[in-house]
Amino acid sequence: MARRRNLLLQGPPGTGKTFLARRLAWLLLGARDESRLELVQFHPSYGYEDFVLGFRPDDRGQFRLVPGVLPLLCQRAAADPARPYVLLIDELNRGQVARIFGELLGLLEADKRGPAHALRLPYAPPEAPRFFVPENLFVVATLNLADRSLSPLDYALRRRFAVVELRPQFGAPLRALLAAHGVPGPLAERLTTRLAALNQTIGDDPGLGPDFALGHSYFVPPPGPLPAPAAWLSLVIEQEIGPLLADYWRDEPATAAAQLRKLRGMLE
Repeated sequence: MARRRNLLLQGPPGTGKTFLARRLAWLLLGARDESRLELVQFHPSYGYEDFVLGFRPDDRGQFRLVPGVLPLLCQRAAADPARPYVLLIDELNRGQVARIFGELLGLLEADKRGPAHALRLPYAPPEAPRFFVPENLFVVATLNLADRSLSPLDYALRRRFAVVELRPQFGAPLRALLAAHGVPGPLAERLTTRLAALNQTIGDDPGLGPDFALGHSYFVPPPGPLPAPAAWLSLVIEQEIGPLLADYWRDEPATAAAQLRKLRGMLE
């Protein structure tokens, strides 16, 4: 983070990207200080006017110029240069990223920070100060690789981020977590072995691939002991994993049904 100032966590759904992003932010801040942390989730309707600057209606039905999330956070960070500030962007590629960032894309680079690289915002009045991204602002973003409806990030944006790929973790740590919540050891062993094999099948499928692997967060137990671990696992498989497999192999229902039967058999 100190080298690039921008970090992108990418991977299949359920690999803990948002969970890890928030904890990385707390680590950078040195505390759970929400005043120095801003979370925004991109989506198809989110635009430059929401993120940077734009005209919005007020309670009197008139339009006025309102700064977005980024300038407000940058102002707080610039006024407090001795401490780090973090912007979390969840589901980065769910929005039209080039439109949302606009001309500010270049200011994200580590060597383009500070007043020396300030730009005038398009909607800003002539007397308004130029905008810059302070050096103590860090950006942590998450990216879902499996959603076919989303456009991939262009290289201009991607090269401004250090990229860390998260993969499903069906190993000893998950087994230990399940055991701590009352899941019997043999059942936890069968579960992780079966899911690792299923992810291998998904990864080898030419119509899917590793980006569609099942993440481990599907099987992270809720807080507290599980009164009926096998029943909880059965609900996860039937209500979450089963529909997902049916969607993955929509044109091959027999394949989806066969994989679901293997998961059900694991509980017997």
